[in-house]
Amino acid sequence: MSTPAGAAEARLELLREAEARYAMPTYRRAPVEFVGGEAATLRDAEGRSYVDLFSGLSVHNAGNCNPRIVAAIAEQAAAFGGASNLFYSEPAILLGERLVESSLGGRAFLCNSGAEANECAIKLARRRAHARGIDRPEIVVLDHGFHGRTLAALAATSRLAREDLFGPLPPGFVAVPRDDPAALAAAVGESTAAVMLEPIQGEAGVHPIADEMLIVARAACDRSGALLVYDEVQTGMGRTGTLWAYQAGPVTPDVMTSAKALGGGLPVGACVTAPVVGEGLGLGEHGSTFAGGPVCARAALAALDLLSDPATLANVAERGAELEAGLAGHAAVAALRGRGLMVGVGLAAGVDATAVAAAALANGAVVNAPNESTIRLLPPLTIEAGDLAEGISRLRAALDAVAG
Repeated sequence: MSTPAGAAEARLELLREAEARYAMPTYRRAPVEFVGGEAATLRDAEGRSYVDLFSGLSVHNAGNCNPRIVAAIAEQAAAFGGASNLFYSEPAILLGERLVESSLGGRAFLCNSGAEANECAIKLARRRAHARGIDRPEIVVLDHGFHGRTLAALAATSRLAREDLFGPLPPGFVAVPRDDPAALAAAVGESTAAVMLEPIQGEAGVHPIADEMLIVARAACDRSGALLVYDEVQTGMGRTGTLWAYQAGPVTPDVMTSAKALGGGLPVGACVTAPVVGEGLGLGEHGSTFAGGPVCARAALAALDLLSDPATLANVAERGAELEAGLAGHAAVAALRGRGLMVGVGLAAGVDATAVAAAALANGAVVNAPNESTIRLLPPLTIEAGDLAEGISRLRAALDAVAG
C-alpha cells in the first residue's frame, strides 16, 4: 500500500531526524525509503516503482522477495530458530555439504558476513604458516582490493587501512599492484602464508584481474607452500555466469570466501577450503554464535538451489551481453568492465558518477557509484529482458542528463 506523497516526505524527514540523532554517521543515504519489491522491482513509500540494477549490493541475486527463499525462511522460522552450534542442526550441515561439493571439495566454516569469512581465511592461513615454522607470516594482497572492515580484513584492504584512524592495525599484509605479475611473484617468499585476492575487484569499480596475474599467483603459492585465497564475496553465487567466478578462470584456489547473495537476503558467510588444507581450523580455534542458524541456513540452501540452476546461469550470460550492448557507444561511457551481470561502467572525463546515480534514481533506476568515475551494475540474476531494457533506458536518460 502506498503513502500519499506529502505523508511519505514527512515520514522520510522523521527518519532523517532519527538517524541524525541516534545513528553513527557511517552511511550517505539516498533520499528514498524502499518498503517493498519483487524480482527486479523495488517500491518506495509513495508506491513508485524502480528497476533494481543493484540487488542490494549483490545480496538479492535471486531477486527481491524470491518466493522460494521467503517460503524457506517462513517454514523454518515457524518450526525452530536454533539451539547454538553446541548441538547438531541439519540445515547447517547440509549447507556446508552443498558449499563444499559445489566448489573446492574440502571443509567449510559458516559465519555471518564477508568480513567474517575473510577473517576466518586469514586466521587459517596464519595458523597453517605457523605449523610450517613461519614465525611472522605475511599475506600478499592486491592494491585496490576490498576484503572487509573488521581489523584484519581492513589491514588486507590497503586503500582503507588508515593507521591514523584505526591503528595499530594487524601487521603482516603486503600489497602489490593488481596489474604487475612480476611484483606479485617477487612478493611471495618463504614467509608468505597466502595470496589473497578478488578475481574481479568489486568495490574498486569492477576490475577483472588478468589471467596472467592469477596464473602467477597460483604458481607462486605452489612454489612457496602458501595458500591461494579467493575472496568471492561479491563474485560468487552466479554473479559472473558460473556459480563461483574461479570456475571460469585459469586456476583453482585453495580457500574461497563467500557471503552477500549466499544467504538469499539473510546474513550468511562461509570460508571453504580444498582438501590440501586439511581440516583447517580445529576444536576451539574459531567460532561464531549465530553462524549456521537454521533460518539463515535454510535461506542459503534455497539461494544455492536457485542460483546454481543452469537456466539462471544462462540468463546471466544473455542479460549480461544485453546490458553491455545497451550501454556501448553512449558518449558518456568510456569503458565497460566485468563479466556476466557484474559490470563497471567507466565514465567519460567530466561525467560525475554520483550525479549519474542520483539522476538514475530520479528516473526510477537503482544503480551504484563506487567512485567518482564509475557506475556499478549488479542486477538480479533472474532479471527478465524487458525489465533490463527498461533499466538501461532509464540509465541512458540519466547519462544524457548529466553529460549534457
